[in-house]
Amino acid sequence: MHQESEIIIPIHGMSCQKCVAKATAALLAVEGVAEVAVSLQDKQGRVTVADPGPERDRLLEAVVSAGFQTVAAAVEEPAETAQAPAAATATRTSIFVLQGMTCANCARTIEKGVARMSGVASANVNFAAEKLSVVYDPAQLQSADLVAKVGDLGYRALPEETADLAEGRTELAWLLFAAALALPIMPLMWLAPFGPATIYVICGLSSIVQFSAGLTFYRSAWKSLKNRSANMDVLVAMGITAAYGYSLLALFHLFGLTGEVFFETSAMLITFIRFGKWLEARAKGKASQALKALLQLQADRALLLVDGREEDVALNQVKVGDRLVVRPGERIPVDGLVITGDSAVDESMVSGESLPIDKGPGAEVTGATINTSGRLVIEATRVGNETVLAQIVRMVEAAQGDKAPIQRLADAVSNWFVPAVIVVALVTFAAWYWLAAAGFLFAFKMAIAVLVIACPCALGLATPTAIMVGSSVGLSAGILFKTASALENIARLQVLLLDKTGTLTRGEFAVTDVQTVHGTDEEELLQAAAAVEAASSHPLARAVVRYAGKRAVVPAPVADVREFGGLGLACTLEGIRILAGNQRLMEREQVDVQSLETTTSTWADQGKSVIYLARAGRALGVLALADTLKEGAAETVAGLRRLGLKTVMITGDRQAAARAVAGQLGLDEVEAEVLPGDKQAVVRRYQEQGLFTGMVGDGINDAPALAQADIGIAIGSGTDVAKETGDLVLVKGDIRDVERGIRLGRRTLAKIRQNLFWAFFYNVVGIPVAAGVLYPAFGVVLKPEFAGLAMALSSVSVVTNSLLLKRAARRLRSSRSSALAGLLFLIV
Repeated sequence: MHQESEIIIPIHGMSCQKCVAKATAALLAVEGVAEVAVSLQDKQGRVTVADPGPERDRLLEAVVSAGFQTVAAAVEEPAETAQAPAAATATRTSIFVLQGMTCANCARTIEKGVARMSGVASANVNFAAEKLSVVYDPAQLQSADLVAKVGDLGYRALPEETADLAEGRTELAWLLFAAALALPIMPLMWLAPFGPATIYVICGLSSIVQFSAGLTFYRSAWKSLKNRSANMDVLVAMGITAAYGYSLLALFHLFGLTGEVFFETSAMLITFIRFGKWLEARAKGKASQALKALLQLQADRALLLVDGREEDVALNQVKVGDRLVVRPGERIPVDGLVITGDSAVDESMVSGESLPIDKGPGAEVTGATINTSGRLVIEATRVGNETVLAQIVRMVEAAQGDKAPIQRLADAVSNWFVPAVIVVALVTFAAWYWLAAAGFLFAFKMAIAVLVIACPCALGLATPTAIMVGSSVGLSAGILFKTASALENIARLQVLLLDKTGTLTRGEFAVTDVQTVHGTDEEELLQAAAAVEAASSHPLARAVVRYAGKRAVVPAPVADVREFGGLGLACTLEGIRILAGNQRLMEREQVDVQSLETTTSTWADQGKSVIYLARAGRALGVLALADTLKEGAAETVAGLRRLGLKTVMITGDRQAAARAVAGQLGLDEVEAEVLPGDKQAVVRRYQEQGLFTGMVGDGINDAPALAQADIGIAIGSGTDVAKETGDLVLVKGDIRDVERGIRLGRRTLAKIRQNLFWAFFYNVVGIPVAAGVLYPAFGVVLKPEFAGLAMALSSVSVVTNSLLLKRAARRLRSSRSSALAGLLFLIV
């Protein structure tokens, strides 16, 4: 008989039930594991293994491979415990802004170099955002060590909070300098104002450009080669060196070289590439600065209430539990609860709702929203990085830093791209010089053109720029993608399961129909119904009272209230006995309701609940109640079906009621009488049919099903988005954002595919043209400087194409467009 033992594994970095499911699956995949129970709250997994089973280290490796940590992230500890010996080494995460990268190979060089450092758990570079995220052991490394390592690799790293993101201005300055020296070369060649000495003036101007504006290519190429990799700057450095070096040798008749010189080629090449880098930096800046602008919405000062006095303090001095005063017209500094005061708060930044929301004592308020009218005193509940605004920014940054699955193709190509181009250039020279006998200069220029036209940058930028813009567009519409893979994978959905209560319906009953018996008017029926139901707290009773209130019917006082479990209520109104309940109550009290049976039978088939009313033993009429559909639910289902998705509703309701709701919405299928714990099994059943399955729920009650789904979509409240389960969080809670999110994912994936197509197409077509394949038939030759310009513009075209995703904003934003959306798109 096999014995079993339990091993407890720490698991840090989990934020939702999706993470729990991922960690559980990773541990179950280890041979010898019998059972796994992962706790999000306890940040650990209890693993039952057969003896002999896997070693503890093997289980720890499985957790790390799944993307989690086995040691806690560094936190600020109380002074009395800070010096206590730690049971496990803490890790810290630092983010740096990178400078000096020119292509995806640069990003990979930094990633590999930093990851190899002792004490580094992981390193990830986002080329498009130009950021490095490092998880490391602060006991072995400091932030300065990481900065120094990046410097050794040939690049510059600055802490995120102190970085000067002025790359666009720097590139513009170098462009203007190079252009001022390179542009006069062409007229000097044509006019020769200094006679034979003109060529030496041209040489001087070209030399200055070569070793000033062009020096960065040499530095980057040298450090790249020193790190045993090859980036785009290796190709550029080879191209400009060949053109300038040959011209210099020919000018001074060194090594027997004489004849034509082309100093303009290297000078113009450097200028054009600088031009492309400026455009690229400008475009990338537009895509990445939106999040920074979000944080600037937050107030930087707060009015702290101390012993009845108001003190103006810096925001970073506010602590949880502090009481703050917010005057009319001011931004609320932090998340909190209203203690005193009444006001209307503009929450469009979070909810997208353009109308201010009334707030009173006990109401939650969100930092960076605007107090529009009255004076409020609030108690801080979340400050600093824990506020809703900071959570949203972190979530979008994580999505932008994540690598989408489709990016692997570009990464794989970039590995061999530069060496392959060098080989092609050598073959080009050999073919023209030896096989075609076209002459040294012609073959030489063709080889240079091949070197400088090749562009791995476009491949490297194709995916991350589209992800950055797509996630920013989603952010502006209250649609938050937690990972880049979610933004890509949502486009692959085939079937979408939608929870009924809270997702498709409001979860609140409302009176839909009223039927009276002959001789009774509707007002009389409602007066009796409101009076008796006002004595009950049942959801159906509250719905009847609300309906009566809208019809200006005030409940009259009643006496002798008696509740019959599962049947209804009885009371005395003005000395007369009133009954309100189901058909069984009427039968028990011998009230004749036969005249109402046809109507109630029809309502029952529609899934509605029925309340009979009787007075003094005689039926007055009947009310029908149903869960109300959310605004836009039917519109959303129709839109999803137009997208080709199969729509399925999951509910615990009985079949008749469920099918009635499904009929109103136009759903394809219904999964009725499903217990809350069985929703996950329903999702799994569709997945086993080979369907890429999505699940829409409230993010809390439906957590297991959302975690099981290929794409989990959480209808959020906007109050704690980081804790929502699911790959996609709809902050506004608007069901219509489900369709909008899928459309955005499809548009983003389409942009990625377009970018990759044009990047491959450019290189597949451009390199042969530069090699001279069109020359024999058409006499077309691509000069090296124009090949360099084409290379520079290819990267710009990819980034610009990604920025066209902004046009999706108009379609994503509803009539309740937020002020945040307008700001974001002015920035982007």
